[in-house]
Amino acid sequence: METKLTLKLNKDVIGKAKKYALTHNQSLSRIIESYLQSLDDMEGHDIDKDNIEISAFVKSMSSGVHLPVDLNTKKLYSDYLSEKYK
Repeated sequence: METKLTLKLNKDVIGKAKKYALTHNQSLSRIIESYLQSLDDMEGHDIDKDNIEISAFVKSMSSGVHLPVDLNTKKLYSDYLSEKYK
């Protein structure tokens, strides 16, 4: 069963990802699905995750921003919208 997923990503990252998918004759959805499946496949196996090589493309998708665990994104977004439409 397939279902729709909405992601918020940097515009440049999306552009690079679409170009990558086009040059590899795959849909972006299929590439992301394969990547996420590979993460699940690694769980429960004795794989040295520190020695797995991550491609430059995947590294470029990381923002390097670490968010607090207790961050209330719904409240932040609600506050943002309230301020925007005053």
